[in-house]
Amino acid sequence: MGNDVVAKRSESTVREKPQKIADELRTLIVKGELVEGQWLGREPELVERFGVSRPSLREALRILEAEGLITVLRGLKGGVVVRQPDHRMTARTAAIVLQARNVSLADVFGARSMLEPLAAKAIASSRRRRAAVRELRELIEQEAAAIEDPEAFGRANARFHERLVALAGNQTLTIVAEMLNEIVARAVTAVSRSDDALGSIAVRRRGIRSQYRLTELLEAGDGAAAEEQWRAHMAVVGKVMLGQQATTVVDLFHHDPD
Repeated sequence: MGNDVVAKRSESTVREKPQKIADELRTLIVKGELVEGQWLGREPELVERFGVSRPSLREALRILEAEGLITVLRGLKGGVVVRQPDHRMTARTAAIVLQARNVSLADVFGARSMLEPLAAKAIASSRRRRAAVRELRELIEQEAAAIEDPEAFGRANARFHERLVALAGNQTLTIVAEMLNEIVARAVTAVSRSDDALGSIAVRRRGIRSQYRLTELLEAGDGAAAEEQWRAHMAVVGKVMLGQQATTVVDLFHHDPD
């Protein structure tokens, strides 16, 4: 019995080492002490630095690479490079979870449709609303300039929606919005690529006019009207988006919009 306990403790220690290495490096990355593109070294150097075996190091690196926090370069000149987490990585991780739960695209749109009208209301009551309106109008102009290019329009449209929530000033909601918009941007691109009326330039122009109307309400400081107008806008957009073939989040991730 005693030998079994010792053996189990030994196995536990072996399993814990990779996680401890991953935890240490993850903490340095998220704190900004290790920055995007920073060279961490080659495998022999890292083995010596952490005082662990190669298998333990490789397992730790696999954990971090799966999280999108490092890139492991192979070959003679290979090594480990730091990557900062971004919303695309978060969106892909979220998409896997949503796929596993068989979440519909309608559910994702529903979340965004609840979030953005509240953000619009918050901007309208903000002392910085005029600066926010200027920024949003610049983004609308970028959409207008890209109206004939489905991919470029989809990206410009996503930036508008991201900034709309970000300008409300809540960092947590901004991260959630970035995740949702990475998913939704794919649906916007899919619609814009289509040949039917839903993907027409006329539809995009109507969306842009609605965005300009929102900025007028924000500039006037009318939070209730801004919330109501944007809720109606999102309802219409949802009907357009959900008329496409993609019915679940994973359907959209079969095709990259870039």
